[in-house]
Amino acid sequence: MFESLLITFHETLGAVLVIGIVLSLLWRLGRLKLRCAGVGDGTGIRRRRNLMPSLKHLVIILAAVSLIGCEGKKDQQEQKVLNIYSARHYGGDADLFGAFEKQTGIKVKVIEAKDGALRERIRREGKGCPADVLIMVDAGNLGMADRDGMFQPTQSAALIEALPENLRHPQGHWFGFGKRSRIIIYHPGRVKAAELPTYQGLTDPKWKGRIVIRSSSNIYNQSLLAAMVARYGEQEAEAWARGVVANMARSPQGNDRAQIKAVASGEADLAVVNHYYYAKMLASSDPAEVKAANAVAIHFPDQGTDGKGAHTNISGAGVLTHAPHPESARRFLEFMASPKGQQLFVSVSHEFPAAKGVDVSYPMFPPFKADILPVAKLAEHNPTAVKIFDRVGWR
Repeated sequence: MFESLLITFHETLGAVLVIGIVLSLLWRLGRLKLRCAGVGDGTGIRRRRNLMPSLKHLVIILAAVSLIGCEGKKDQQEQKVLNIYSARHYGGDADLFGAFEKQTGIKVKVIEAKDGALRERIRREGKGCPADVLIMVDAGNLGMADRDGMFQPTQSAALIEALPENLRHPQGHWFGFGKRSRIIIYHPGRVKAAELPTYQGLTDPKWKGRIVIRSSSNIYNQSLLAAMVARYGEQEAEAWARGVVANMARSPQGNDRAQIKAVASGEADLAVVNHYYYAKMLASSDPAEVKAANAVAIHFPDQGTDGKGAHTNISGAGVLTHAPHPESARRFLEFMASPKGQQLFVSVSHEFPAAKGVDVSYPMFPPFKADILPVAKLAEHNPTAVKIFDRVGWR
């Protein structure tokens, strides 16, 4: 609003100056006509020459006013742009951006790449980075960007009101807009529901040679282990990681879909994956993925009375430190936290909405209890989790 008031002031000031100059010029021309009765004595010519400085000043002032108006319009146009770097790769965010454009008139420009590539690009661009907003998947990735000083604090009562405290950075550097759970996939023909483990139960020797999971370089696993560090301490978290390695059916390989396929094919009995991969495979255009998803079942761990709830992580975003359009960026974050924005943010990814009071249900997932551990802890303990993985030989 301040920018629009400033532009209006500039335009009004310009108009007043132009009117004043024209009136002054007309007044001087009138005086000249009255005082110049003849031309033969050279007096009129001399007086017309005296008028020349006023004309020169008029040109200068008109140019200055024109520049003021142009700069005001330029600033106004620049505030109607929002540049986004996004690590989300779900393909449906175009609807989210389009809805924001329609509601605000702000043109959205997006560059998509993987989290690490975007962080490297921002480092390389430095203060000249054109991006306003960085969208990333996983609190661990957001934490790495924040440790590099890439985010600025965003003050917004709307964001604080809409988003639970445990799903946003304590100083407003980034905010979670979509929730994801790390769940257990099992083969119902070889595992009984009654014997399904908690996260800690994955270390039970009875699961030896029966578990598949991604590599330690995967940020989802790093955040799961970081949650263990935050909850139980480094020593117990290391014991857990060592126990899972001992029970692996194969060396870590492939993505979360590959783990689900391994359980479906009988290569393993349990897999640890993010919940939305299961939903995506059910809805896949690939018959092999649909068949694999239908051959397995899902389990949200730690649901008992004493359980902490299923591990919860986020997709999130923040305003970049050198954002050229911070006001537009704040408005976009607030839009993503609105009921309409939340629906659009999670509809394609099959994540759960982060905002309070927004309900999006999926028929393939039962109601479940989510862990309320602050996701900022996942970012905080990420370096420790990486070191533990190295020590226990989780490749």
